[in-house]
Amino acid sequence: MKKSIFAIAITALVAGTSITSCDSSTKKVEEAAVKVDEASADLTDAKKEFNEEYIKFQLESEERMIENDRQIAELKANKAQLKKEAKADYDKKIKDIEERNSALRIKMNEYKEEGNDKWESFKREFNHDMDELGKSLKDLTTNNTK
Repeated sequence: MKKSIFAIAITALVAGTSITSCDSSTKKVEEAAVKVDEASADLTDAKKEFNEEYIKFQLESEERMIENDRQIAELKANKAQLKKEAKADYDKKIKDIEERNSALRIKMNEYKEEGNDKWESFKREFNHDMDELGKSLKDLTTNNTK
């Protein structure tokens, strides 16, 4: 009799564990599915946010490059006021500035999303290059008026 009670108790324990583990597994699968859905929504939101930020940055940068183009055109127009000896050096500097401005435009247009860290690094480097180009334009304008 002890053996049969013991066997029944073990069978009940195994059956109870199986049923509990099935419920637990089902619950875990449902919870995982919810987490996947939430992560997917977060990813979609992050991509949308990145795209909005990228477009804003691209438009602001393009405005700066257009302003650079305008200043370059002014510098070219003012070239006639220079002495003959200074024109060759002046042309070289203008050409360098034009090439750098074009290179920045290409760099912006060819950027591909590679994660937040690389995006932040790209923006920092791009803004630095734009600032340096702006200084070169300002220096050339200042030297031209002296």
